[in-house]
Amino acid sequence: MQLYNNLSNNERAELIRQAGKDRLTISFYKYAKIGNPEIFRNHLFLFWSSIDVLGRIYVAHEGINAQLSLPAENFDQFKSHLDTISFLKNVRLNIAIEHDMFSFLKLKVKVRRKIVADGLNDDTFDVTDIGTHVDAKQFNELIEDKDTVLVDMRNHYESEIGHFKNAVTPDVDTFRDSLDIIENQLKEHKESKKLVMYCTGGIRCEKASAYYKYKGFKQVYQLEGGIINYARQVDALGLENKFLGKNFVFDDRRAEKISDHIIAQCHQCGAPADVHVNCANEACHLLFIQCESCKKEMEQCCSTQCMEINRLPKDEQKTLRKGQGNSNDIFKKGRADHLPYKKDLRNIFDTIKKPSASTVN
Repeated sequence: MQLYNNLSNNERAELIRQAGKDRLTISFYKYAKIGNPEIFRNHLFLFWSSIDVLGRIYVAHEGINAQLSLPAENFDQFKSHLDTISFLKNVRLNIAIEHDMFSFLKLKVKVRRKIVADGLNDDTFDVTDIGTHVDAKQFNELIEDKDTVLVDMRNHYESEIGHFKNAVTPDVDTFRDSLDIIENQLKEHKESKKLVMYCTGGIRCEKASAYYKYKGFKQVYQLEGGIINYARQVDALGLENKFLGKNFVFDDRRAEKISDHIIAQCHQCGAPADVHVNCANEACHLLFIQCESCKKEMEQCCSTQCMEINRLPKDEQKTLRKGQGNSNDIFKKGRADHLPYKKDLRNIFDTIKKPSASTVN
């Protein structure tokens, strides 16, 4: 019984290329009580391997969080299998706006302590006592209300390339960081303001909505299905699209275009740009925004130092990396000190007290 991958990324990519089949990129999540996550993990891995599912899936006692791809022709089998699992029957599946045959190259089903790292002690509040889910139409109406505070629950490098008009975008590196910041900055508005939240697919807002209700917020709302579902509803129903730019996604596509707006800039030259790349120097691997001109000039590196290292023979690069941990810059996600046009820090909550028609970036 094989419960692991035995192909490299290159080998898998070649098999996908040879098969020539259209693949769907899908995400879903569900908070539920899972008694034995390890057994559940093995069950999923065995069946999903048989229908060529690839992706990154986290399973924990609190539920499942999945981002994956599979051949379009196997979708019905996949959906039927989900429906045999009681808590996943008719679970909402967020089907990507833009598909890529190579969005995932391995099937990784991992048991974690939580399906989203949040740093919370869930025993102190009821994670099922969530806020009100709203669809795209209700969401558009809510965010035009002067008594609404719209908060992006994603990290700074996600909101930098795309966010909703007039959204508060916390300058944070992790979901956990945003929770206390938002509560502290909005504490005087717990009863007077409508707290409306959104994220990529809904999973972070689901936990956050229960947390903020526990913290005393009286009017808590969540965009159901997140940005992915919003984009589909806007297109299907002919609604006004209030999202500006791209939706950051956690697979090899990096982003989906939701509107034609380019709201970010190249971190090296400042030109309009919204494409994230990893520094080609494997010892760095910093994620940052780079325009096509800088990509060519800098050979997809974040600095001249990295470019010089990346030009060395591979064996010599490996020798230099030996015994060295990755630079801390890898965790800065585009805010390394040597990037002259990295995102500026600012008081993101100024617009709550001083409403403005301009967007908060």
